[in-house]
Amino acid sequence: MENKINDRDSGAALARNTLDEIPQAKADAKEIVGLVKHSGKVDGYQLSDGSVVKREEGVRMAKDGEIKGVGVAHRRDTEYLKSIPDGSENNNLSHLPSISG
Repeated sequence: MENKINDRDSGAALARNTLDEIPQAKADAKEIVGLVKHSGKVDGYQLSDGSVVKREEGVRMAKDGEIKGVGVAHRRDTEYLKSIPDGSENNNLSHLPSISG
């Protein structure tokens, strides 16, 4: 069992290395509760206060500590948000519901 814990911790540490930045969230930070998708790609995020923000605004908010539980990553020249790896897949952004944008 100890090897499984170490493997899980190692996997989470490796996954954290894929993030460019893990901002420190403020005490009143919101959570992402849904993904806004267009043609299968994430265009924005629905937040716990009911607001919907574009992807770029969500990245800025996360960097400013206004969204918790996420880190900033990039693909080519595009920044986006990813869940901070914690060994559980149930709370990953990819498991959140999609809403129309």
